[in-house]
Amino acid sequence: MSADTRPLQTASFGRARRSFRDWRGRRPFWGGLWTLLSGIPIMYIPYQTMTLGDLHLRMATTAGAGSLIIGVLLVVLGLTLWFQQQSRIFAGVAAILLALVSLVVSNFGAFLIGFLLALVGGALGVSWMPGKPAAGAAPGDGDPAGDDGTRTELPGLSLIKETDGGHGAH
Repeated sequence: MSADTRPLQTASFGRARRSFRDWRGRRPFWGGLWTLLSGIPIMYIPYQTMTLGDLHLRMATTAGAGSLIIGVLLVVLGLTLWFQQQSRIFAGVAAILLALVSLVVSNFGAFLIGFLLALVGGALGVSWMPGKPAAGAAPGDGDPAGDDGTRTELPGLSLIKETDGGHGAH
């Protein structure tokens, strides 16, 4: 290992981390993650066989196929929240509705684990809003108070009532 390779790995890792942070900030990342993770217990638990000594307990129900479909749809909705931010409200509402359906179909929403994850993930997906891009800080932008604390008038905004009767003609 040469002395030049170590800084390149650190710089590359830092750049990848910043890139991931920027990618994560432009989408409902946590809502998508919780929604995606909610599909796993809903898909898995109804097909699981528990073994207690010599006793085998099968959790399969008649709605096993329904649980599989709900789990797959929740995983797809989680990916939709990540990669199609425009449909975040639809995906969030659909995740909440599927979470409610999983209570009945999938062993109480896979013992409430998948239900709670889908509920929180859907709510985060619905409530997420894209941030506004940070504009260059020019004097007079943003805060109407100047550097010396005096208020400056914003163009087009007035607290004085017009007295022309609302006709607009003078």
